[in-house]
Amino acid sequence: MKKISGAEAIIRCLISEDVDVLFGYPGGAIMPVYDELYKFQQELNHVLVRHEQGATHAAQGYARSSGKVGVAIATSGPGATNLVTGIADAQIDSTPMVCITGQVASYLLGSDAFQETDIIGISTPVTKWNYQITKASEISEVISKAFYIAKSGRPGPVLIDITKDAQFDMIEGFEYKKCVNIRSYTPTPKFDKSVILDAVKLINKSKKPLIVWGQGVILGNAEPEFKDFVEKSGIPAAWTILGVSAISTNHELNVGMVGMHGNYGPNVLTNQCDLLIAIGMRFDDRVTGDLKSYAKQAKIIHFEIDPAEVDKNVKVEFAVIGDVKQTLKEILPYVKKRKHVSWLNNFRELNKIEFDKVIDQEYNKQHGGLSMAEVIKSINENTDGNSILVTDVGQHQMVACRYMNFNKSKSNITSGGLGTMGFALPAALGAKIGDPEREVIAVIGDGGFQMTIQELGTIFQTSSAVKIVILNNEYLGMVRQWQQLFFDKRYASTEMTNPDFVTISKGYFIESKRVSKRKDLNSSIKQMLSHNGPYLLEVCVEKEDNVFPMIPSGSSVSDIRLE
Repeated sequence: MKKISGAEAIIRCLISEDVDVLFGYPGGAIMPVYDELYKFQQELNHVLVRHEQGATHAAQGYARSSGKVGVAIATSGPGATNLVTGIADAQIDSTPMVCITGQVASYLLGSDAFQETDIIGISTPVTKWNYQITKASEISEVISKAFYIAKSGRPGPVLIDITKDAQFDMIEGFEYKKCVNIRSYTPTPKFDKSVILDAVKLINKSKKPLIVWGQGVILGNAEPEFKDFVEKSGIPAAWTILGVSAISTNHELNVGMVGMHGNYGPNVLTNQCDLLIAIGMRFDDRVTGDLKSYAKQAKIIHFEIDPAEVDKNVKVEFAVIGDVKQTLKEILPYVKKRKHVSWLNNFRELNKIEFDKVIDQEYNKQHGGLSMAEVIKSINENTDGNSILVTDVGQHQMVACRYMNFNKSKSNITSGGLGTMGFALPAALGAKIGDPEREVIAVIGDGGFQMTIQELGTIFQTSSAVKIVILNNEYLGMVRQWQQLFFDKRYASTEMTNPDFVTISKGYFIESKRVSKRKDLNSSIKQMLSHNGPYLLEVCVEKEDNVFPMIPSGSSVSDIRLE
């Protein structure tokens, strides 16, 4: 029987897992794998990023748009440690990702050899699972486990560290079997039918129910079941930042975004509902505000796949544990078909207040610089809600997620729990590769853009038709807003002296343009979207605009400010 090297075995394992693209950066300790990649270029596309952090964010974007496992690869030492931010981001946002790192030879472990670092120890707190391979014979079994763990149950990142000698060693009789179960690991707990029957009694008798859904609906591919549940129950439904797009923005029961910069209605009425139904969300502090006052008047039902998230932050009446697609399908026949007309009108009345005080003024500015909302409005008018939005972190993120229209699921890709600046540019590249038929628009602040600006090189090299919109206010806008509101306008280290982004973009052979006048905005966005290939549009926006509504940190959700 033919012998193959450990490095070849790694490649064959990836191909067997239906991996068609991986994002990475070569180096000494992973060189045997790259040598094999050279031989498998027809089967496996390698995208050379410009920084290992970019590899993880690109893998995240790919996973989020395609629904598949993203794969990143790097060498030992700094190559491996540069992955950590993206791994931590994937962990908290439940993104399926497998990271493969090279490592010094096994006989050098613990000797402080060149580019040796304990990536297993470093990554343990931010991975779903990790493992160090020191023998080629382990490769097949470990990689199959890695993919199974990454994509099953509540998804997450897995890291496999492989010593250089394990990559060179030969394996006789290589075979690969996809992992289908692991003893002591139960990715999807079985739901309790009696809990479903108890929960539905509350649902059917509630007078003022509210649904808050998160990314769990999308990760569980439960969009049809969720839509059926919302429409049959007639319950107003609000979304977390990662949950948006599971049902369309214009759905009559979609009442907007909850959380720190969410909509006025769903935040205020969280503290007036008699039943809160949380579906695939984890009661993050940005959603709940002050826990002492969060929905204390309401009974709470929590649909959740991860038992560790139940009662972690908010005590619930019933926890419906299990795969959300299954549990929603199970409960639907018992749900009474209802309409909550007067209760829904409460949301509409409060949203009218928000529109008059905030949205209308942002959309229809007559004087001063462009608002970020105007830019998103123009994008909406030219995309019909069918594009994928990728955002970085900061004011632009809140504005874009609040105002962007979504007709399809898997359309909003952003860094939620970790709040990683620099996420958007490489993630947009990955999203475009993951779903090449859809328009991908990256909306980025001038601060976050410069954290991973070098990935323009990857976009150029791969000819990925990503559309990049920089909202340039020459500030670290979100920090500046807090400094203005809570630190007496002491703008400490938040003013940006920026380079010429258009010139930099042209240096990477990417078409670009700058717009600062309102009259030029819509035509410039049309020009960007019609361009065949990548395009960068810098929009100079009002420097000291603030994002409202806003719940001050530590305040109750019902204390949301409109100004």
